[in-house]
Parts: sequence; structure tokens; C-alpha cells
Amino acid sequence: MKKALMLISFLFCLVSLQAQQKTIAERLGYPKNTKLLILHADDVGVSHSVNAATITAIEKGCVNSASIMVPCPWFNEIATYAREHAQVDFGLHITLTSEWNNYKWGPVTPSPQTPTLINKQGFLYSTVDSVKQFASTPQVEEEIRSQVRRAIQFGINPTHLDAHMFAVVRKLDFLKAYIKVGREFKIPVFLAREMERELNIKLDTLTSKNELIVDSIVSITPEMMHSNPADYYAQTLRSLPVGLTYFIIHTAYDNEEMRSVTKGFIDWGSAWRQTEFDFFSSAECGKLLKENNIQLVTWREIRDKLYR
Repeated sequence: MKKALMLISFLFCLVSLQAQQKTIAERLGYPKNTKLLILHADDVGVSHSVNAATITAIEKGCVNSASIMVPCPWFNEIATYAREHAQVDFGLHITLTSEWNNYKWGPVTPSPQTPTLINKQGFLYSTVDSVKQFASTPQVEEEIRSQVRRAIQFGINPTHLDAHMFAVVRKLDFLKAYIKVGREFKIPVFLAREMERELNIKLDTLTSKNELIVDSIVSITPEMMHSNPADYYAQTLRSLPVGLTYFIIHTAYDNEEMRSVTKGFIDWGSAWRQTEFDFFSSAECGKLLKENNIQLVTWREIRDKLYR
């Protein structure tokens, strides 16, 4: 009997080790050397312009994932769309900052309960550095939880959590709170190897074997945006590595509303977002995905195969 139990234990450990050694592609049911891509639009809910452009990029373009900023003024519009289009891959862009000069929002949790998350005007801080300096971890955790609960209350079925301006993953205690809330709701949280360098940790020490760490993040830099963005996007897709890549873009129409929202900003401003919308809604983008054997995957697929 003892030998049989030892054999069962050994076989269990062997199977667990083999599962851990599988690539992300294999864990999702694809061949080992597949180039997996999540083509992801951030900041949905910020404005009508962002909402409208992102919906078009999803319905008619190549974007296959997006994340919603729950505290923002146009949240209700995109929540209505998400309820009516349950198949769309919408996650939550956990928001601890309010960065624009004249366009602001506060936390979802009532302000008296989150005094360390807000400035003197009652808005979330403009910078990540202020969040790191002043925000308490228990209040950060409760705000993450409040944003998830509010999204669910409005009929959204979140496919994942990710981090606006990466604020919630810039401090180890915040990162742990973010992972904790994701587990509470059985929602994947976006984690990537690039995060390890800033925090000087191994993400594997914080995650379980069924949770996923993205192999690489791609997002255009201001230098490339001001040079030749279309060439950068095309070259990035042509040279996409094997594994799971998270390509972060920001889509909006360069109109009066968006120019007002982003007034004083060039980087990630209104024109920037129109440029990204134009390329990732184009036939050229679709052609590049096909020619380079890129397999689009969604957070919904990851959630349902690995987390639930």
C-alpha cells in the first residue's frame, strides 16, 4: 500500500512538472511554436471618441481585446455595449490615476473610504509616482475590488484585469493586491516578464501553476510614433516571436472631443490614437497577421481554458 501511494505521488508530481514545462501555446491547445497575439486597446470608457473608435476597430478591424476604465465618465456607454455584445473580449483597465489636465475622475470607492488615493480636489492622482508615494495598499486593494464589482453590477463579464499606466503593478504590495482580487473573481490578471525587472522579483513566486505570465509586451514609443509608426507596426508583426505577445494600442478619433480631453499632450494624445486606429483597422494589418502566421487569442479564451 505504501509503495502504491508513493507511486501515485510520484506520477502526480511528474504530471504537474510536465504541465508547468508546457509553453503557453500548448496550454491553450496550439502547437508549441505558435506565434500568439493579443491585439489590445486600452482606455475604453475615457470618452465617446475612444469608445466609438475601439468598437469599430473590434467590429471591422483587427483589434480583438480591450479594457474598460470603470471610474471614467463614458463608462456607462461602453458598459451598455458590453452587455449587448457579450462575445467581445472586454477586460477592466484598473485605474488609480487621472492624468489629463482638464478631464478628471475619482475612485469608484467612496472618497471618505479612500483618502490616500485622491488629491485635494478629490480626483485620483495625475502621476504613478504620487500613487506609489501616498496610496495605502488596503485602499488600493479595495478600489480594485470596487472597480470589478461595479463592472459586474453593470452587466460586464470581465475577461481579465490589466493596469492603467501600470500603476497597480509598480509596487510589490499593490501587485499582490491585484493578483488577490483577480483570484477572488476567477479573472486572469495581466502579468508580463518585463514587470520582474522593476520590482526585482520573480513573478513565478507570486503565481500558481495554472496562472499565466505573458512572454512579451509591445507598444509603440513616442520616438517611433513621431517617426514612421506604420513601419514600426508592420515590422513588429513581421518579427513577432514565438509565444504570447501583448500588443498594447490606444484607439480614438482625432476630433474636437478627444483633442479637448488630451489638451496639452502630444504623446498618447488625440492624433496618436487616430494613427493607431487607422493602422489596426486597415486591410494591411489583417494581411500582415495572415502572412506571418499569427494566431490571435483572447483573454476570454485564456480565462475559460486556464482559470475556470
